[in-house]
Amino acid sequence: MTTALLAAAVTLAGCTSTGLSGVQSIPDNPGQGGAPAAGTPQGGVPLPETRELADGSASATVDAADVATVDAADRSVVTTGSMTVTAEDPLAAASEATAVVERAGGRVDARSETAPTKRQRGAATLTVRVPSATLTSTLDELKKLGTAQNVSLGSTDVTMQTRDLAARISASRASVDRLTALLATATDTETLIELESAISARQGDLESMEAQQRDLADQVSLSTIELSLISVTDAPVEQPDTFWSGLAAGWGAFAGFVGFVIVAAGVLLPWALVGAIVAVVVAAAVRRRARRRAVAEPAG
Repeated sequence: MTTALLAAAVTLAGCTSTGLSGVQSIPDNPGQGGAPAAGTPQGGVPLPETRELADGSASATVDAADVATVDAADRSVVTTGSMTVTAEDPLAAASEATAVVERAGGRVDARSETAPTKRQRGAATLTVRVPSATLTSTLDELKKLGTAQNVSLGSTDVTMQTRDLAARISASRASVDRLTALLATATDTETLIELESAISARQGDLESMEAQQRDLADQVSLSTIELSLISVTDAPVEQPDTFWSGLAAGWGAFAGFVGFVIVAAGVLLPWALVGAIVAVVVAAAVRRRARRRAVAEPAG
């Protein structure tokens, strides 16, 4: 009995792998012993069917050709992007953007703000997580915070990775269940130690794959957008490309020059007044000294 248990434990120890690709094996059909049967949904994703191997075990596999035939609605896609919006008050717009994202069922993972100065009205950068189902409508709401300068989106199809990971988790759970069942029938210390070591290793691998599955599901369900909010003065300047836009640009430059001259005159005026007062005082002193000298010369 002990020899049979040890042989079964060794077989179980070599059946299961922990990667994200390849073949996942278990000692018996996953449909037996309380484990999920082939094709049973795991985490909302249909599992691939299992096939019998030469030694009587079952192997769960994910074929790329099968994934290619999956409908678009059943695919797992990770969407990321960036967006820049100019606003009159970027800090107030950041607070409104947070409210928009939360109303859509999302969250803000990171937020940084730059305080206003005399030259610009501040800036803010937010990393927002938006439900993929409402991404388009949420982006439209964020555009209303000001003027959208650029919007960039990208997606990565992780359908095969998601299904392969789900299949491996199912097979790993079945492997742990089989080892646990053997542990209950073990009668000697050596067999118990072997089985407990194998169960511990399988359980660690299973928990690692489940953590990967949760992280991947979070990336699929919530799109990640980097939102930058800047003031109007920091917005990129559009180059004129027509006569009227050139005329407007020229008039704007002339008005800016006039404004600069007025500001410069305002800055220099106090200095000019002080200089004029000093010049008058110096001139009066020089004339007074010259008169004294003129009066003193005939008397001498």
